[in-house]
Amino acid sequence: MNKPIMKKSGLNNVDFGKEVVVIEPVNLYECEIGNNTFIGPFVEIQKGAKIGKNCKIQSHAFICDLVTIGDNCFISHGAMFINDLFTSGAPAGGDVTKWSNTVIGKNVSIGTNSTILPIKICDNVVVGAGSVVTKDIDEPGIYAGNPAKLIRKI
Repeated sequence: MNKPIMKKSGLNNVDFGKEVVVIEPVNLYECEIGNNTFIGPFVEIQKGAKIGKNCKIQSHAFICDLVTIGDNCFISHGAMFINDLFTSGAPAGGDVTKWSNTVIGKNVSIGTNSTILPIKICDNVVVGAGSVVTKDIDEPGIYAGNPAKLIRKI
């Protein structure tokens, strides 16, 4: 019987700001976490991701490589960020040339179980629970649905 190669989750080469709180278990590696940010349990933040200061990342969120999140953001439970759009009809795997960036502005709240494709979201946006953001958001407001659409300006 073959045995798998076992690797442990945890913290690996993370650049932490001051007064960051992390609730285990987590899998954070080769990423940046800003001052006064909270990371809940069962969160994965991958290599190259950058989280701003005064953010709150709730449980079961997944933040992949090439994601930048601005200051004062709230990422709710189960939010998922995607960097591979399967442009060749299959997963890009380790071919980072096929991955795309996601940039989240300041004061952005992303609701529970939302999916964020590689896009840009401006400052002062709320993304409703369960939404799928497929295009850039360049106007402050509340967005919801699949695909996410402007519900109300703020």
